Amino acid sequence: MKEHILNFLNDPGQLERMYRNDKSGFRRDFMHLYPELANNPIAAYWYERLRFETDEIDWGSRTEWVMIALAVLVAGVTAKLPAIFSIDEEFFYTRNLGFIIFPALATFFAYRQKLSIGKTAFIVGSALVGLIYINAFPDNNQSDTLTLTCTHLLIYLWFILGVAFVGDKNSPSARLAYVKYSGDLVVITGLFVIAGGLLSAITIGLFSLLGMNIEEFYFQNVVICLLPAAPLLGTFLILKNPQLIGKIAPTIARIFSPLVLVMLAVYLFAIAYSGKDPYNDREFLLFFNALLLGVMVIIFYAVAGRTNATSRMELWVLLLLSMLTIVVNGIALSAILFRIAEWGITPNRAAVLGANVLILIHLGMVTIQLYLTTFRTNDLSAVGKTLVSYLPVYLIWAVIVSFIFPFIFNFT
Repeated sequence: MKEHILNFLNDPGQLERMYRNDKSGFRRDFMHLYPELANNPIAAYWYERLRFETDEIDWGSRTEWVMIALAVLVAGVTAKLPAIFSIDEEFFYTRNLGFIIFPALATFFAYRQKLSIGKTAFIVGSALVGLIYINAFPDNNQSDTLTLTCTHLLIYLWFILGVAFVGDKNSPSARLAYVKYSGDLVVITGLFVIAGGLLSAITIGLFSLLGMNIEEFYFQNVVICLLPAAPLLGTFLILKNPQLIGKIAPTIARIFSPLVLVMLAVYLFAIAYSGKDPYNDREFLLFFNALLLGVMVIIFYAVAGRTNATSRMELWVLLLLSMLTIVVNGIALSAILFRIAEWGITPNRAAVLGANVLILIHLGMVTIQLYLTTFRTNDLSAVGKTLVSYLPVYLIWAVIVSFIFPFIFNFT
């Protein structure tokens, strides 16, 4: 759309048609272009118009709501398949959780981006490969490779969904927008789940006052069917109202970044005095890796949420946080190597080792770019490009763990 805005900048009628066809997309692309067009009087007019319209909520068209309703229906029916066909619930949900939401979201983005037949075939084919593979996996609840495959297939599906999200705009800015969308979706879905939980508690409580116990019925026929609607409705609101929804998660990241920095620094000092270490304590190592992932997500999302010029203090917080996270990663990596040397290789240790090495390399790249940004440009856009350029490496690793590890370790 950016090219069309530039081409039709002096054609008010065409600009108006573009705006009415896709208000949120037009607003996003125009605001991104405006610094280059500030001296143009027509651009100045549109800037003021869009700036004063940012508080309006775009509820979308009737066609879009029909699509969302159909997507919610399909996701709800998919979630009820165990009850419809008497499938073991543990077997179904552990293996197919990602496939309940993914088809609906991918279809929505494919329609929105008007994907080519080739790209649509790639998305459908890749998803089918994962779906058939995980459901043909040997049924062994004690299998570590089964657990690894189920978790890494979610990463695999996230990348496939990204193909639908970016469409033909496979650029660093489009990939960064997908990372930001993912963070926004986690936040808005969490809000929907909390609101839905309160409504459910009130509903069940009101019926219990009438002497009617509806908990099992409500959970089986309402919660399971409507829970998949949360990310679908969240996606719709994010895409139609980026000026509103897009402010929530970056604000949270900005608030928590300095708090996490202080917590992490204090925690590393506390480890030295507590006598605890991740070398001989498996649970502590698992928590340590969870801490690493959580802090890394905060860093990456803080970067994805704000790629324009930012304050020196925010840059310093991100730089120090990334440096401390490298220290945490180094400790976790050394602990994993120690455990492998002492007790041998297992699927879990191999997967965690590979993930930590990849994260360490990625964090190193981002930290270097943050250092250069802090002392030179004061612009996070270069950091954002570094962040997204490495993402395909995680996809390759997810494919290796999902599709190759089970054969290497004989599905144990």
